[in-house]
Amino acid sequence: MRGLCGNQEMVQNAIFSILLQQGGIGGLMWLPMLFIFAIFYLLLILPQQRRQKKWQQMIGGLKNGDRVTTGGGIRGIVIAVKEDALHLRVPPDNLRLEIAKSSVVSVAREDEAKKS
Repeated sequence: MRGLCGNQEMVQNAIFSILLQQGGIGGLMWLPMLFIFAIFYLLLILPQQRRQKKWQQMIGGLKNGDRVTTGGGIRGIVIAVKEDALHLRVPPDNLRLEIAKSSVVSVAREDEAKKS
């Protein structure tokens, strides 16, 4: 029986060394890394890309009369749209402010406000 166990061990070692040389097990070592990358892509990267695309569409669709809120908390009505900036009318003194489009956080359109 001891001879049989020794032969099995030699065969297992030979198979293991052949797989290592041919990259059979080496390829399996990358599997957990690929799995982790797939999880990160699905949970972190893909949702961020969707949010970025939605935000860019929102910024691209700005027009006069839209109510916007900036990252600094300023709320106003868009009165002019430039390539990279907006002019807002800010109550109560009807101040006219020029802000960067990138500072806009949310938009509430006039037709959406009337429905509420």
